[in-house]
Amino acid sequence: MADDAKRLNSGVIGSYAAIGDSFTEGVGDPDPEGMFIGWADRLAVLLSDRHSGGGPASPPPAEFRYANLAVRGRLLDQIVEEQVPRAMELGPDLVTFCAGGNDILRPGSDPDDVAERYEAAVARLTSRVGTVLLCTGFDPRGVPVLRHLRGKAAMYTAHVRSIADRYRCPVLDLWSLRSVQDRRAWSEDRLHLSSDGHTRVALRAAQVLGLEVPADPDQPWPPEGPRSAAEVRRDNLHWAREYAVPWIGRRLRGESSGDHVEPKRPDLLPLRP
Repeated sequence: MADDAKRLNSGVIGSYAAIGDSFTEGVGDPDPEGMFIGWADRLAVLLSDRHSGGGPASPPPAEFRYANLAVRGRLLDQIVEEQVPRAMELGPDLVTFCAGGNDILRPGSDPDDVAERYEAAVARLTSRVGTVLLCTGFDPRGVPVLRHLRGKAAMYTAHVRSIADRYRCPVLDLWSLRSVQDRRAWSEDRLHLSSDGHTRVALRAAQVLGLEVPADPDQPWPPEGPRSAAEVRRDNLHWAREYAVPWIGRRLRGESSGDHVEPKRPDLLPLRP
């Protein structure tokens, strides 16, 4: 079985490229300047800290380099066409490949077909990159917008784990990350993680890669007081007006939230303090 707690010699990871959609771009986790941070950026910081943490007798390592090629709204075939070749060209020590979620959201999509195309991309990446970390889907049972897709999401997740077995890839198993079942792990749009949710995913990814982390990503959330029916109703109305209706409108018009959006870090560059 693919081991989602696989221990790697993370000291040899001197460069990292993230590919995917809004999840990997970091939507839902804004910085003060309005850009998105996200779990991949946070993982890059943890990897960089580990990379530069040699002993006093060790020669200083080359600077850790990081690229994030992910763009919100991208479907699997777009990621494979636009991002996979670029990641192979950059040739980093580590690639994280999280894709297919937007395809599964589409009516009539077939998880078997999506998985077949996903596996072809994994085969290409693993032939050129030392470590390719794959991501399963979340368990959407507590997400009102997505819970009706739980069967499709579970099937696709099973495929991803099987593909990871075949290509000996470490797995970021988001389905088993219980802490993201809490509503505080999700942003107001209920489709993307909050800053806290992204942080927990980054910590889990670091664990998978063998890093010691400063906190348990699955630690319980602080107690939360009860919410009244009026508060829940008000939140639901706000969500429907601000997020659900625009999302449906884009689907009807054939538009994507990622139209005219470029990758935020298209090159392998050193991380700056």
